[in-house]
Amino acid sequence: MDSLNGISMFVQVAETRSFTEAGRILGVSSSAVGKSIARMEERLRVRLFHRSTRSITLTAEGALFLERCRRILSEVDAAEAELSDAAGSPRGRLRVGAPQLVNLLMPIFDSFMARYPDIDLDIDMSDRMVDVVEEGFDIVIRTGEQTDSRLVARRLGACPHVLVATPGYLKQHGTPAHPNELAKHACLQHRFPATGKLERWPLRREETDPELVLPETITVNTIEPLAYSVLQGRGIAFLPAFLVRDALEQGLLRTVLDDYLDRTVVFWMLWPASRYASPKLRVFIDHMSRHLRI
Repeated sequence: MDSLNGISMFVQVAETRSFTEAGRILGVSSSAVGKSIARMEERLRVRLFHRSTRSITLTAEGALFLERCRRILSEVDAAEAELSDAAGSPRGRLRVGAPQLVNLLMPIFDSFMARYPDIDLDIDMSDRMVDVVEEGFDIVIRTGEQTDSRLVARRLGACPHVLVATPGYLKQHGTPAHPNELAKHACLQHRFPATGKLERWPLRREETDPELVLPETITVNTIEPLAYSVLQGRGIAFLPAFLVRDALEQGLLRTVLDDYLDRTVVFWMLWPASRYASPKLRVFIDHMSRHLRI
């Protein structure tokens, strides 16, 4: 058990890059974590971390050791999950990665927590592309094509995208009849945080049309602020239909250029193929499948 505790501390330090944060998560002091790592390095006769006053980073040996340690902890979790399954209700910590779609996902997460109070959700809600296996996630929610052979993928649903603006904005500035006319409009755009690139608006155009350069009236790295800005009449935005469905039904927004736009995004759940599908993971998958409406 001492070895398992040491491995758990090592993995937490590797993931948080902090003795203090690892200790907070594990409920021990940072000095206890530091002493545990030192004892492990002495026993293994290798240095696991490069330490400085500002940062902690893995050595090459530490990175190799981390991969093995994660597998060990995964097997321990699987063994505990099997016993938990036999004993009764799902329980334990579930680490979930999800895009920053607060209004869509948080009500579902909240209802899940209400239904399964013995499961603790650790949610990483960001638009970065996490490494599910290397970063120790139990499951992630993603969009687009999925090609990672290490992961099991389950389709959640598909969502069309639309170009929208308020009736007031369109009355003042006119309704574009062709994609080329967007160059004269205020365009509210999404920038991918991982790459820094603007999300492309997939508009069908003729090969002979000049290159379309959209104005960058507003750019943000998450899409929900775009929904807010477009409702304020700031311009035209390219958004998933579920995010603006109510506003469209209430007449607060209108779609434009429908005949030139064709994009549907597929939502997936993905989890490590090598990992035992624990009761907590199975009930989360079932809950998301039943309740996500896009």
